[in-house]
Amino acid sequence: MEAHYRNHGGDTSFSSLRVYLNSLSHTPSRFSRRAISVSTSYDEMSRVRAVSGEQMRRTLRWYDIVGLGIGGMIGAGVFVTTGRASRLLAGPSIVVSYAIAGLCALLSAFCYTEFAVHLPVAGGAFSYIRITFGEFPAFITGANLIMDYVMSNAAVSRGFTAYLGSAFGLSTSEWRFIVSGLPNGFNEIDPVAVLVVLAVTFIICYSTRESSKVNMVLTALHIAFIVFVIVMGFWKGDKKNLTRPADPENPSGFFPFGASGVFNGAAMVYLSYIGYDAVSTMAEEVRDPVKDIPMGISGSVAIVIVLYCLMAISMSMLLPYDLIDPEAPYAAAFSKSEGWEWVTKVVGIGASFGILTSLLVAMLGQARYMCVIGRSRVVPTWFAKVHPKTSTPVNASAFLGIFTAALALFTDLNVLLNLVSIGTLFVFYMVANAVIFRRYVAVGYTKPWPTLSFLCLFSITSVFFTLVWKLAPSGSPKWFMLGAGGVAAIAIVQIFHCVVPQARTPEFWGVPLMPWTPCVSIFLNIFLLGSLDAPSYIRFGFFSGLAVLLYVFYSVHASYDAEGDGSLDFKDVESFEGINRILS
Repeated sequence: MEAHYRNHGGDTSFSSLRVYLNSLSHTPSRFSRRAISVSTSYDEMSRVRAVSGEQMRRTLRWYDIVGLGIGGMIGAGVFVTTGRASRLLAGPSIVVSYAIAGLCALLSAFCYTEFAVHLPVAGGAFSYIRITFGEFPAFITGANLIMDYVMSNAAVSRGFTAYLGSAFGLSTSEWRFIVSGLPNGFNEIDPVAVLVVLAVTFIICYSTRESSKVNMVLTALHIAFIVFVIVMGFWKGDKKNLTRPADPENPSGFFPFGASGVFNGAAMVYLSYIGYDAVSTMAEEVRDPVKDIPMGISGSVAIVIVLYCLMAISMSMLLPYDLIDPEAPYAAAFSKSEGWEWVTKVVGIGASFGILTSLLVAMLGQARYMCVIGRSRVVPTWFAKVHPKTSTPVNASAFLGIFTAALALFTDLNVLLNLVSIGTLFVFYMVANAVIFRRYVAVGYTKPWPTLSFLCLFSITSVFFTLVWKLAPSGSPKWFMLGAGGVAAIAIVQIFHCVVPQARTPEFWGVPLMPWTPCVSIFLNIFLLGSLDAPSYIRFGFFSGLAVLLYVFYSVHASYDAEGDGSLDFKDVESFEGINRILS
């Protein structure tokens, strides 16, 4: 339900140790008041945005969004995760893994697009969840997003050094050095990755428009290299490699690890589609959000799906899956072909361009997430400030850039990848639920319980299907339970569709085939979550626990103070006229 605010006098919760300790004693009541307090689109675009002081300039067009989307996605996936997923999980069927992950991403992109058009602010999923489910769910979502981006960018920057080394004929051991006193996975120091992260941080602090121009140039060069790699792979490759491993003892066929391998691979390569989420944070800087955002987000995802699948086939044709290098698959594939070693340098240079664009877009996104989280007062408002000369969130950009550089310095790629996938899937799952809730619930006019019950029941059914797929032994009982779970999920959606009417119709752009499209996204996200390993969940739970502690000991009190001094204001009914005034 919408929160109604009242002023309360007195000092802020952090004015002294005594006051803070007294505030902690009121944590339960403040938590119950603030946790599900819901903002409105109008406030997010007016009062909340004003916390930043200066405005971010609206300088981007649809082609900038397409370029940023392509640049943000291509590089992180193909050039960092493809080799590992193909060699260890999916084999030649990695192309199917990319198609499944891409479908899931495209459906999620539709959900993001509806929100981004309606609410063109820099907060992305954080803002979408905040106006739907409230402050606490939004904070947990935002905290996981920030961690996703930092981890992903650290992983990508370390991948950059591997490909840059291959371009100059150097191994990664010549770029990195070992510190014996640190544990395995954290003992390989990479100073080049640090320099790359800091350089990109400087660019994104300088100007969003200039960052887009740099991205356009690098993306154009990168696509040229991608086309080259695809053509060379189909020309030089052998179709027999799609079904025959180098070692006859290894599993053979196009699906050597079965359906489970395909979905496990899809969960890992899902990292490659995190870029469009970063693009949604640029909505506040788009000149015409209603026209440019749908074309930019959905268009870039569709283009990238095609390119990923073609590159995956190309790689699988070049080498049997059991000879693919998990660290630098494309460069190593050409290096093992006699007379084609020179292509390794070309691939290394092209991959380096791609990784730079991916890093640039993701770091733009993470800074804008932190900026809007700062606007909501659940982290210090210092992060929300926009520089008057550059019109960029300099504080958030610099802080997260330094944090990313520190992780990239010593953390191994293996430690980073699965954590990023699980956080990304969780956030996409939350946004898909949010878009259904927003369509079918109008606060103060319709009851939320039918929609909430549907969302819970559908998620439980999806979890049941996933657990049966993952844990049940092969045989007739397993297939019967899977069939029953699938039929139940379809029946639940159809009953909800027929019984519960939509409470609002999108004024500008809406997800097609509601509620089927977001429901498929919910199901696929849960299914892919079930493909990840137990340590990923442990790490995810650990970081989510840290986020809960931060909210309990700081955020809930800071937002309560903002409620008291009138900095946060929430309305029962959204003013579409007000939103239109802001957009115009």
